[in-house]
Amino acid sequence: MLRCIAVDDEPLALGLVTDYIRKIPFLDLVATCGDAFEAAAALQTHSIDLIFIDIQMPGLTGLQFIQSLAKRPMVILVTAYKKFAPEGFDLDVVDYLIKPMGLDRFMKACYKAQELHQLRSAPSGTATDFFFVNVDYSLVKVLFADIVWCEGSGDYVKIHLRSSQKPLLVRTSAKTLEGELPADRFLRIHKSYIVAVAAITAVRKNSLFIGELELPVGETYREALRRVTGREL
Repeated sequence: MLRCIAVDDEPLALGLVTDYIRKIPFLDLVATCGDAFEAAAALQTHSIDLIFIDIQMPGLTGLQFIQSLAKRPMVILVTAYKKFAPEGFDLDVVDYLIKPMGLDRFMKACYKAQELHQLRSAPSGTATDFFFVNVDYSLVKVLFADIVWCEGSGDYVKIHLRSSQKPLLVRTSAKTLEGELPADRFLRIHKSYIVAVAAITAVRKNSLFIGELELPVGETYREALRRVTGREL
């Protein structure tokens, strides 16, 4: 069960979310809150896995409230405004629902939260063969075995997959992504590039190949590549 709270200053909107939550068998509604301050009190009193929260509220907005949390549960934003979506996903929210939403769209967001919770709750040391990334305001499941190489550029990373000609464009940094990939299966070869070790077909002093694709190897990453190949470059 996911223990959750619903936060909205509009009684009708709060009532709808509350009704939807009670229809989802794996959700346990612990409290309903009329503003962010009531939500803060609920978090002090209860252990919460998931927050459903409006953005535009008096006193403290939903985004401001999320930013204020040192230990943040999963968050699903429920709002009438599309314009705040980039700010919401910068905070790694699970989903962004636009009012009025149907039960089917609400359930989709809840299933995302359930999958993410199960992934995070896996016992320490338990190996998984996938992870989730934010793509176009959705959490997308990516198999590690499907990744060939990753190309970072500022706040985004393109993940090139075996199963698709079109890369996934993910809002994250190469450094953050590197920390989520298994160190024994992926190698950082440049400030902008991460490659699957199994995909490497040839290595030169200043570059490596994945089939016909040639990628540069940065000076500071040559030692890590040498350890993988067992040869001097």
